[in-house]
Amino acid sequence: MTANNLIKVGELKKPYGIQGWLWLFSYMEDREAIFDIKPWVIKTAMGEKTLTVKNWRTQGKGYVVQLNEVPDRNIAETMFGVTLWANKDNLSSLNEDEYYWADLIGLTVKSQQDNSQLGRVKELFETGAHAIIVVEPTDESIDNEERLIPWHKQTIVDVDLTQKIILVDWGVDY
Repeated sequence: MTANNLIKVGELKKPYGIQGWLWLFSYMEDREAIFDIKPWVIKTAMGEKTLTVKNWRTQGKGYVVQLNEVPDRNIAETMFGVTLWANKDNLSSLNEDEYYWADLIGLTVKSQQDNSQLGRVKELFETGAHAIIVVEPTDESIDNEERLIPWHKQTIVDVDLTQKIILVDWGVDY
């Protein structure tokens, strides 16, 4: 697998019980969709390693998972905070107007009003109502301001992954 083809899908959290179970946080929009992705990949000092799910279940408001490669709590303790990756080819296909957040990171953001460059997508996060794009300034930006732009059909005019540009209906003075 190439690093460019990997996408973050989740994160392992603290151990649960004594049999190697771990809490899991899924980055997927449909949280349980993470369990349909096979295999999960982790990055270690020795390179990439695959993980396979032995069991999983809903626990309270979250999920716990038992992995074949994590036989007991002692090993589970070493897995806290590990990021889970998956090959994009193993993910479900997207609709025309849907994007993986990982593909948006680093894209140039331009204002539709005057084609001025507002910056580059640093990250995205969810608020409950909609996602927010964090746009950091670059040397080519109109100013040195960081912007928080809602990911909404009224603000996102066009996403061009080939040109690596997001066109937004967002003024410089917002």
